[in-house]
Amino acid sequence: MTKITYPAASNYAATDADIWQGRIDAEDGEAGMRFHQKVTLIGDDEQLTNQAGVVLLGFACDEGVKRNKGRVGAVQAPDIIRKALANTAWHHDNATKTSTFVDAGNIYCSDTDLAASQKELANHVETALNKQNKVMVLGGGHEIAWGTFQGLAQHFQNSGISTDVNKPKIGIINFDAHFDLRTYSTDGHAFPTSSGTPFNQIAKHCQQLGWAFNYACLGVSRASNTQALFTLADQLGVHYREDHQLASYHLAERIEELIAFIDNVDHLYLTIDIDVFSASTAPGVSAPAARGVNYESVEALLQPIFNAKNSAGQAKLIIADLAEYNPNFDIDNQTARLAARLTWDITRAMFKSK
Repeated sequence: MTKITYPAASNYAATDADIWQGRIDAEDGEAGMRFHQKVTLIGDDEQLTNQAGVVLLGFACDEGVKRNKGRVGAVQAPDIIRKALANTAWHHDNATKTSTFVDAGNIYCSDTDLAASQKELANHVETALNKQNKVMVLGGGHEIAWGTFQGLAQHFQNSGISTDVNKPKIGIINFDAHFDLRTYSTDGHAFPTSSGTPFNQIAKHCQQLGWAFNYACLGVSRASNTQALFTLADQLGVHYREDHQLASYHLAERIEELIAFIDNVDHLYLTIDIDVFSASTAPGVSAPAARGVNYESVEALLQPIFNAKNSAGQAKLIIADLAEYNPNFDIDNQTARLAARLTWDITRAMFKSK
């Protein structure tokens, strides 16, 4: 496995253009385009334009996984997912216009300062959303979620969308074997924040802002979550379904439930922890699942998320991220291709809705 190098003293760097390489079918013209031919690389947020389309960010960090006693390696994931995505066919233009796909670089964790890297991610997410783009973030450990949500919250707060009277109704949909609601201490020492705490952090942040905490966690493994976590999930009103409840013969009921959840919110944040899939499908993760959920079930449940519109006819899905892909344990780039396909599906849905 080729190691991805990253700056030790910086929280941000532009993506290396060499990452985006692939086949070129010049004889087919525009109809033969692939991802690597459509991406625009930028070096800082100032180069973002309004309505650029979809902005891609990387969160090259697994400090949270390390703190959570997981298998480290996810720090390398964003660029490896980019490489797997680069050669995929481009079908992302909609009927009315050509879409613009912008790679805005990677955020890194320097000197184990997880909070600083999450804040850096939040600021880049906010900038992209403020310029009317949708955002796709590639992790990294699931500590990515706290950075992503902070950026989303900053966008609503600083753009004037959120007021004391008009509070945003955000739905968080997490495909994950774990709740990631672990307890953490306010001093950050006794029980530090980690890849296991982001949705507890989000819940507390929503409480401070006076916002509803609308959290759905799909694919939970009861064998991998303590009773304390189930109890807290119940106390917080989390909508959750276990891995076995996402089997194909339950899907009609699960889709109906998910649509009801989506109907109750105005905006959607989608986050997928790759460890929701079985280890046979996704061996390259920080915490492999013995049972997991099959790809077809997740694919079916993604459709109502992709299709959801608000009362103004705008897509509810405005931001998404992927977490916990660990190249150190992948087999023949199998998990990288899975992460790339999920990115392909999500970004295509984002473009189709613009």
